[in-house]
Amino acid sequence: MGVSWDRMRTMKARLAVLGSGSGTNCQSIFNAIDDGRLDAEVVIVLSDHEDAYILERARRRGVPTAWLDCGGYKNKFPAEAQEALARQLSELKVDLICLAGFMRLVKEPLLRAFPRRILNIHPALLPAFPGVEAWKQALEAGATRTGCTVHYVDAGMDTGEIIMQAYVPVLPDDTPESLHARIQVQEHILYPAAIISALSRL
Repeated sequence: MGVSWDRMRTMKARLAVLGSGSGTNCQSIFNAIDDGRLDAEVVIVLSDHEDAYILERARRRGVPTAWLDCGGYKNKFPAEAQEALARQLSELKVDLICLAGFMRLVKEPLLRAFPRRILNIHPALLPAFPGVEAWKQALEAGATRTGCTVHYVDAGMDTGEIIMQAYVPVLPDDTPESLHARIQVQEHILYPAAIISALSRL
């Protein structure tokens, strides 16, 4: 599966982006490509929500999009859907899969098809505060700092090997909204840098 780094030194890396929401981290990848920081192309953007704005961002750039049919499950990512996705992305010769606000757990067979080639960005300093709404978890725990993490995806929830992290202080007057907004600023810087790092390891 995939290609050697020697090939990618002469050809742009091929990325797939999966998201469930508005796609601001997907936009940060587009921006990094546009300004020359990231020598790659996004070959497809996929979402498990047909009306997710991440798909509109891709369409406006002319990037192909697809809806992930998860069989009507609200949170589960069925094995048959992952098998179909693995075949699709393998046919597209995708080098890295970038999860950008994708709210389903990736397991086999996608992990088997793309070992150490699936990245996720999480709004906390893992291993602290895994799971949903990590910025709220940080506030409720009385943390004085939090941040964001890009990591390889494994079969657990936010348990994969860490690639890069960025720190964000928790201010005394922070609300969940204000803290989340400041974390997102750092996410948009961190994710493209971590993708570059991950590509250099292939």
